[in-house]
Amino acid sequence: MPIHKENNSMPVIGIHGFRKGQVAGRAELIFNELQGELLIEKPHKHDFFIIILFDQAQGTHNIDSVDYQIANHQIHVLFPGQMHKWNIKNGTMGYQLMIERSFFEQFAPYFRFSFTNYQNHPVIQLTTKAFQLLHYEFDAIKNELKNDHSLVHLISARAAVIAAIVSREAENIFTEFKVYQSNPRLAKFNTLIDTFFKEQKLVAFYAEKLHISANYLNILCKKSLKVSATHLIQQRVCIEAKRLLQSTTLSIKEIAFELGFTDHAYFANFFKSQTGMTPTAFREIDKSHK
Repeated sequence: MPIHKENNSMPVIGIHGFRKGQVAGRAELIFNELQGELLIEKPHKHDFFIIILFDQAQGTHNIDSVDYQIANHQIHVLFPGQMHKWNIKNGTMGYQLMIERSFFEQFAPYFRFSFTNYQNHPVIQLTTKAFQLLHYEFDAIKNELKNDHSLVHLISARAAVIAAIVSREAENIFTEFKVYQSNPRLAKFNTLIDTFFKEQKLVAFYAEKLHISANYLNILCKKSLKVSATHLIQQRVCIEAKRLLQSTTLSIKEIAFELGFTDHAYFANFFKSQTGMTPTAFREIDKSHK
């Protein structure tokens, strides 16, 4: 299985390692079935997009250090760079699309919300109707991939339908999605955080980019999301800190520097205030679970 390392020495698994066991595929994407008991003990990242449709399923899927219970009729969405591991129980049946970045970009706009929204809510419980619609599209992609001369534009169109259905279901379940949909400023703030969170942790920076005052940005966040603007920034920093602690051998000091902290003691205090434990303790607990 090909593994490369990012600049911060984090191992990232490429798509080519999954081609040997594929049910169907072409250069841009792979279709696989998930059957029975499956275990990934060590958290890792991928450099490609993954979308999983579970039919009958039980188990636990850990994404960015959060445990999600796997259940019937769910969709799980993983963007490049997200960290995951899982313990899937016997009797599970699911379908998995692994999609190269360049191909994903063709239908990405049909995921109507900021990618950060999906990263914060990567597991979506489906209605029976939505599951049936998605199952049909997954099956149609599999069958098209099995053709000797599969049509990439047809596959892309079906992937866009999948993205649109997933987005609609997410919007119906998570208030946060509706808020961002109705408030473009907050959606832009979310995107800016994802771009600048390592370098910029003050609300004033983002407010200036949005051409509003820091006070008004804070009011928007509290009114619509029930949290402060600072909380959203800190939440993103904390997610990345957990990824680095779990998936790299970087020292606490190096991780602090990677995340834009000039003092590793300040980073340790920040992490403890967010999680209730020190970075070292978090790393040790993670090791004990592997």
